Amino acid sequence: MAMRDKINKTLFIKRSKSPIILVQIYVDDIIFGTTNDCLCEKFVTVMQGVFEMSMMGELSFFLGLQVKRLKDDIFLSQTKYCKEILKKFEMENCKEASTPMSTRCYMDVDLARTVVDQTKFRGLIGSLFYLTTSRPDIMFAVFLCARFQSNPKESHFKVGKRILKYLKGITSVGLWYPSHSPIHLVG
Repeated sequence: MAMRDKINKTLFIKRSKSPIILVQIYVDDIIFGTTNDCLCEKFVTVMQGVFEMSMMGELSFFLGLQVKRLKDDIFLSQTKYCKEILKKFEMENCKEASTPMSTRCYMDVDLARTVVDQTKFRGLIGSLFYLTTSRPDIMFAVFLCARFQSNPKESHFKVGKRILKYLKGITSVGLWYPSHSPIHLVG
């Protein structure tokens, strides 16, 4: 019997001794992976018997997330999405920054500065939020900027653009999962 994940209710996990199958559902897309080829074939047969579905092959792209298998390792990135954000905010030809935020940056309400377009600022922050899926290096700066979405000023937008300048220099960074490493979060 498959168990529904406690946090992500669209993730199902079935274990039978050592083989495991993971099934992730998103609207009308299903991604699944297993440690056993026989279990994979069984799942496909059952699903195709119940639903009209087509197999797209090995996962390489899903919801803006690029998945690349390297021998036994997996690399996740959002390179294409990152480039789209740079283009969307007209920063594809900007000068690069070496860090997502200046070490001397102090963000506050900034009552003295000019108010910027709230919709544009929220669009920038929302785009950057989604990028944090594979880019923990920008998380602190993005979350700090997000605090000022209700009344963004020039100084806040400038910090958001600094994050884009940082991304310009390293669009292909992502998360690498080596197959023979223990599953421990290290920060």
